[in-house]
Amino acid sequence: MAVVLIMILAACAPQAAPTMNAADVGRTAEAAAFTMVAETQAAMPTNTVIPPTATESPTAIPTLTSIASPTLEAASLVVTPSEIPTLAPLPTATNSIASTFADCQKTLTSWNVPTVNFTVMNETKPQGKVVLSLWVLTELGECGYLADQSQGPVGNYSAAAFVDGKQSFKVFGGFTIKEGNWDIIIRNDAIVAQGSCYPKC
Repeated sequence: MAVVLIMILAACAPQAAPTMNAADVGRTAEAAAFTMVAETQAAMPTNTVIPPTATESPTAIPTLTSIASPTLEAASLVVTPSEIPTLAPLPTATNSIASTFADCQKTLTSWNVPTVNFTVMNETKPQGKVVLSLWVLTELGECGYLADQSQGPVGNYSAAAFVDGKQSFKVFGGFTIKEGNWDIIIRNDAIVAQGSCYPKC
């Protein structure tokens, strides 16, 4: 009887919240970044080929064959169109950003653009332990994950965080970082970046 009672109590005990490791958060951030770029590329207009139009070439003005004759030569009134020109198709836009993504699944440790400093702020409520992943793409095509989240290059960022606490959840954000010092703020509904004057901006 005691064994049955212990099994019932164990079944009713609260279960531990699932945890997520940094590698899973990183892969989630990468997938979010690829999705944003794909949607941006899909929304961009593409060049279309303008169909050629036939143009008539000027021909000699028909003349009367004889002043005394009241009729005109029928052949002299026929207008012949010139040869229809063919147009080469317009060049299509190439996506140089997409070609760099094969090299973006790595840690980015050096870059050729200016460096900025970060302060990570946890504003989640109730506050839990944060595992943050920052993925960046610079204007020179340098891309990857930041191992040291206290600094990074100027560029476009995709951020993902797993918050482990009383209420475990994931949160995402995307922002552009320019030169200076920046605060990366993790909230329950988003990850945002503010200049270093935050919260007194």
